[in-house]
Amino acid sequence: MKVPVVVMRGGTSKGVFLAFEHMPTNQLLWEDFLLDIMGSPDHRQIDGLGGANSLTSKAAIIKKSDLEGIDVEYTFAQISIENQMVDFKGNCGNISSAVGPYAIQQGLVPAKEPITTVRIFNTNTQKVIIAEVEVENGQVKTDGSCSIPGVPGTGSPIYLSFTRAEGAVTGKLFPTGNPIDIIETPSGSIPISIIDVANPLVFVRAQDIGLTGTELPHEYSQEKLKEMEEIRSVAAEICQFSQKEEATKKSPAVPKMTIIAPPMDYTDLTGVERKASDMDLIIRMMSMQKPHQALAITGAICTTAGAFLKDTILSNIVTVTEEVVRLAHPAGIMQTKVDILAGHIAAIKVVRTARTILEGYVYTKRNYELSYQLA
Repeated sequence: MKVPVVVMRGGTSKGVFLAFEHMPTNQLLWEDFLLDIMGSPDHRQIDGLGGANSLTSKAAIIKKSDLEGIDVEYTFAQISIENQMVDFKGNCGNISSAVGPYAIQQGLVPAKEPITTVRIFNTNTQKVIIAEVEVENGQVKTDGSCSIPGVPGTGSPIYLSFTRAEGAVTGKLFPTGNPIDIIETPSGSIPISIIDVANPLVFVRAQDIGLTGTELPHEYSQEKLKEMEEIRSVAAEICQFSQKEEATKKSPAVPKMTIIAPPMDYTDLTGVERKASDMDLIIRMMSMQKPHQALAITGAICTTAGAFLKDTILSNIVTVTEEVVRLAHPAGIMQTKVDILAGHIAAIKVVRTARTILEGYVYTKRNYELSYQLA
């Protein structure tokens, strides 16, 4: 059977966008359906649309919303490459940046020049994201001078505002109730901070696990990756996502393992020399047990919020005096902007670019009962 799809890049991720009405009627079949489309499980994803990387094995399911003040509802899916599973627990900020353009292009939201504001309800986190998309001649504008680390070339800027993002997955700012927890690992006791803003992250100081923090994705040994996954698995258990022994399979996407370090000079993936004076914090994230090539947007949102909190392990590293926070990752430096209202964070804003790559049909290997009839 063939199913209409749109393939889009959003920020530093790429995913398959599907209309809600083109999904299986029985939501219990959604996991099998998405695995089928992406060609999983298979480390090459050779028989589907997946790109054999966690950043390109994602899906967005979109529908027009009946909720008051909301334009579209968006469900994010992280499709495992090597396991028979799809994770719906968290959101992806990069994929979120393509939801606004998709909604306008598909006629779900009327195009208004020069900026169309799209109010998005993310069903995974039950949170609202506001996207500001440039429109020209009635169409989403894709060309522009905005550049983001990790994506070649430039494009039209898309501004995403994450409002009231605390407790996105766990319902709590601090899922354990503590700004800092001490956990036991094969390497000994280490302090961690688990913070849930836009997505839950488990923060670990680089020095506490024998790293500098400036490592690039190819520089981690398999032993070090295993050690970091053991830490993340413990965090998954105390967040009550799964038992630590099953976390890699049952909760591979959250919490997200995040290594932090104070500002220092380093050379990024593109060969650019980054100076300590240009950053507030060094950050390295894992994505589905692999080193992230850049920085997840929800990770940037959570880290930015964490920079303003007291008594976490971030507090001892970063001191923020401005509304703009500069996060140094493997592909460059990302800036986030914080809107402060009455002494509290009202919203955190990031800038991304996005574009449509393909619009057409994907052929599945098996039949699914769909709620529409294709002409």
